[in-house]
Amino acid sequence: MSASIPIELDSAVTTIIVQRPYKDQIQAYENWLQEMVPLAQGSAGHRGVNVIKPHGQNEEYTIVLHFASETTLRNWLESDTRRQMVEKVRPFLNTDEKIEIKTGLEFWFTPPEARKMVPPHKQFLLTWSAIFPLSVLIPWLLSPFFSAFPFLAVPLGKPLLTSLLIVALMTFVIMPRYTRLVAKWLYR
Repeated sequence: MSASIPIELDSAVTTIIVQRPYKDQIQAYENWLQEMVPLAQGSAGHRGVNVIKPHGQNEEYTIVLHFASETTLRNWLESDTRRQMVEKVRPFLNTDEKIEIKTGLEFWFTPPEARKMVPPHKQFLLTWSAIFPLSVLIPWLLSPFFSAFPFLAVPLGKPLLTSLLIVALMTFVIMPRYTRLVAKWLYR
């Protein structure tokens, strides 16, 4: 892993780990992944993991880990458990793993391969297609809540809560899955 990246310690973080197993070691590597993922999931502060398998000419596995803070992420990355598991997989890998740490929303459009960039019009379309339904659905779902607690109807109360929920859903639930779902179109 490269030098420490300055990140606000209390902000949610995502780490992107890229590993490239030898072609004749793919099954052994996938068996290792089945052992490794539950260990990461059991780590304090873990908020989710996605494994993106190779597609097309790409031979890389991309593992996206979400953690509550840089501290909990660093605890996992530097743990003895992870260190032992990385040593166990090293013979199956063609190259050393690459690790990138991203905060907040920046990981949405980080391509699986650094040489590819997502065109701005695709970023716009993807973001808009996710935010538009949420901007209709969230206020509708919150309306009974605002009726039950009228003190929240203060000026800016509704937009504040609505935008908070939309950004949280976009960051932690929707965009990580949505970008993986449309990856072929997005990175083409």
